[in-house]
Amino acid sequence: MNDLRSTERFSDRVEDYVRYRPDYPRALVDWLHGLGVRPDWLVADIGAGTGISSKLFLDAGHRVTAVEPNAAMRAAAERWLADEHRFSAKEGSAEATGLPGQAVDLVVVAQAFHWFDKDKVRAEFARILSARGLVTVFWNSRRLTGTPFLEGYERLLLEYGLDYRGVAERYIDDASMARWFGQGYRGMASFPHGQKLDYESLLGRLMSSSYAPKQGHANHEPMLHALRALFDDTQEGGMVSFDYDTRVFAGRPDA
Repeated sequence: MNDLRSTERFSDRVEDYVRYRPDYPRALVDWLHGLGVRPDWLVADIGAGTGISSKLFLDAGHRVTAVEPNAAMRAAAERWLADEHRFSAKEGSAEATGLPGQAVDLVVVAQAFHWFDKDKVRAEFARILSARGLVTVFWNSRRLTGTPFLEGYERLLLEYGLDYRGVAERYIDDASMARWFGQGYRGMASFPHGQKLDYESLLGRLMSSSYAPKQGHANHEPMLHALRALFDDTQEGGMVSFDYDTRVFAGRPDA
């Protein structure tokens, strides 16, 4: 969306994104296969970023076309997945993918759906889906409570994040996702997921977030001091547990 520069805001964070962002559990793909998705289905990964979600489906045997408007992130995906003969990437947006009509069996949206124009993408996904096709939307939802680290990290973001509240409010609840799919909604699932991070990795994970102030901003140094203190107070064996629930929704949206 234009108000938060969704196609540009990660351009200067690509390396941190590649190194420190979490992947997704294989159980997600197994759940989709249980809905009838087959490994020979062609996948379009919309808003593919650096290719983390594309890799998940490549490893499950799918051919994947990544659609990504951010040139720096798309280039990172192409470098990382250069040896994957079943992978290709193209410039395009979620609302105008540039893909042929009825050419895609599975539309995948990972972590990016909250940036899209929901009405326009519904029409675009319906246009590119094959007769048997499905759409799946999923994201890693960081747990906000449950451990001193998770609760302290949330307080840190609220205090120092530049537009953290605005980004957090964009994530969609279960009922809204069901309404978005309409009569073609097939269901949802949730899978526990996480990362074990040392301090360097925790710092990189934080700086991969678009709302984390960069060096030179008044909030940057105080944020780093707070992060170091939080890590020292909550680490066990030099690591903290960055916990998620991976939430996945699937169906065939009404046009």
